Formats: sequence, C-alpha cells, structure tokens
Amino acid sequence: MPTDAPLLVVENLCISFRTEGGVVPAVSGVSFSVERREIVGVVGESGSGKSQTLLAIMGLINSPNAVVSGSVRFLGQELLGLKRRALDAVRGRQIAMIFQDPMTALTPVHTIGDQIIEQIRAHENVSRTAARKRAVELLDAVGLPSPESAVDRYPHQFSGGMRQRAVIAMALSCNPALLIADEPTTALDVTVQAQILELIGRLRDAFGSAVILVTHDLGVVAEVADRVLVMYAGRVVEEGGKGQLFREPLHPYAWGLFASIPPMRGPRPARLTAIPGSPPKPSQMPQGCAFGPRCTFRHEACVAQPSLGGAGGHRSACFLPQDSRQDLRRTLTGRIPA
Repeated sequence: MPTDAPLLVVENLCISFRTEGGVVPAVSGVSFSVERREIVGVVGESGSGKSQTLLAIMGLINSPNAVVSGSVRFLGQELLGLKRRALDAVRGRQIAMIFQDPMTALTPVHTIGDQIIEQIRAHENVSRTAARKRAVELLDAVGLPSPESAVDRYPHQFSGGMRQRAVIAMALSCNPALLIADEPTTALDVTVQAQILELIGRLRDAFGSAVILVTHDLGVVAEVADRVLVMYAGRVVEEGGKGQLFREPLHPYAWGLFASIPPMRGPRPARLTAIPGSPPKPSQMPQGCAFGPRCTFRHEACVAQPSLGGAGGHRSACFLPQDSRQDLRRTLTGRIPA
C-alpha cells in the first residue's frame, strides 16, 4: 500500500437497528478519511452518531438487530464483514480504543499490570517478564507516578485521571497505528483534562499514531485536533481543517455550536445564543435537511437532503449560498469570534 495513502477510509457508513416500530437509522452515509499521524476531532451533540461510528470501525456493534453497511478500509483492508479471528488480529494491535469511562473499561479484579500484560501477550510472542517490563515502561510514558509499584495495583486504587492514563497505556501497548478516543476527558476535572489532552498530543509524536478524538467540547478540539468533523443526526454536516472551521464555519449547526461559547474578547453578552429545539429522534427524522426544523435560515431547497460540498478541503452540507454565509452567521450570533 502506498505510504501516502490514507490510514483509514470510511465510505458511506450506515448503521440502523431493527425495532418494534421498524428500522431506525443511527448513522446515515458517513464518509471520511484519516491520514497517518493525523488527529481528527469529531464533534456533535449526544445522539449525533459519533460513538456508533467508532464502534462500527472497531467491529463492536454485535447486536443481532443491527444492520451495518458501507466500507471501512484500514491500511487497504476491508474491516466490515471481517471474520472474528482476523478482526481480533487488528483490534488492540493496529487499532486501539480509549473508552470514555476508564473504570468500566478496566476489569476490577485484575491489576493494571496484568491487564496490560494480557494485551501485549495476546498480540506478541513475548515472555511474561518482557511484557511486564513493557507495561512498566508504558505506565511511566503516560506519566503515572512510581510505575514499578503502580503496575501491581488494582483500578480502584487509582484516581479517575490515573485510571484514564492506565487505559491509554494499555491502548498504546502494541504501538497501534490508529488510536480511537471516545470522549476520554468527559469524566475528568479541567486540570486533569488538560493533562490528558497534552499527553495524547505528545504520544502521537512519540508513537506515531493517528488519533480519532470524539468529543462534544470545542475547546478540546481546538487544543489537539488537526481536522474536524461536525456530526448531526447521524450525518457529517461539515468537515475541514481546524483553522478553517474555527475561523469560518459554514454550516448553521456549527454556527450555533460556536455561538454557545462565551466570547474571550469584547463585551460580555447578557445571554449566550442557544440553538432552538432539540435534535430529532432517529425514528422521527424530518424530510430533507435534518437540521432544518431548528435552522433560522431554512428555505424551500431544504426539503431535499443536502450533500457535502465545498473547496479547499472545507465542505459542508447546506444549500445556503457560499458567498453570503458569513454575513448570515453575523446576523445570527451578533459576533464573529476571533
């Protein structure tokens, strides 16, 4: 495979679930790619399909009522439909996942070291002594104090931030090419969150891994991401480089997300701008643009489903004229954040 080819390519990924009321879509036609050593941030409200997309990439949607279609190619290999044994050879070794809650991601009756050792020996032909040495080195790399003793402690003996560091150490144990982080800082206080974000960026440089970082926090994205996907109602509604998207977001949903952030400069607003309404239920999707019922600028064209379009790597799924969007955004928010 050419070294300049994307590490991961997701094309037209669709996920739906059979229910008593019929088939309910959770993710509809999501497509994106991840380059080597790139950090891609995925943002959106709860229920936008972020976590389901990641679980599908990892092959962790096991419900018999789930229907997954499309294509997920990693290093040129198709992952959807891959046999369990072949998929297990990829998961943990080449693609690793950092889950949101480290306490439920760890087994409480085994030490941190034993769990990392098991991960290493499942994918590499090494002795337990060599795997233990590697576990200590990893715990030291993620900043756990006294890694030689920490390796023999149980998860309940660590704080939340320390547990998350241990989970990251486990994810890095086989030097994966791709790290998938599902809101890894949500349960942590802001000080520990900053430390974890700094750690992820530093480990990307040290281990050479690409990262998909799912979050609902634009501040987290601004800190570490290279490129950003904005998801709404199971679709990608905007995609672009971090600088592009933060300077000139193109989709009204992204405008609403940015308007909800307190300004760093200028007068303090009496109230933050809120997006009216609520995200649609997957079983009750509106016709055409899913954001239409909440959008101030909805018009006749929005009865159709917009597709991603744009130039320079910055694309959005919206029918508004490109040359007037920033003026429209100004009328909505009253300010253009720097």
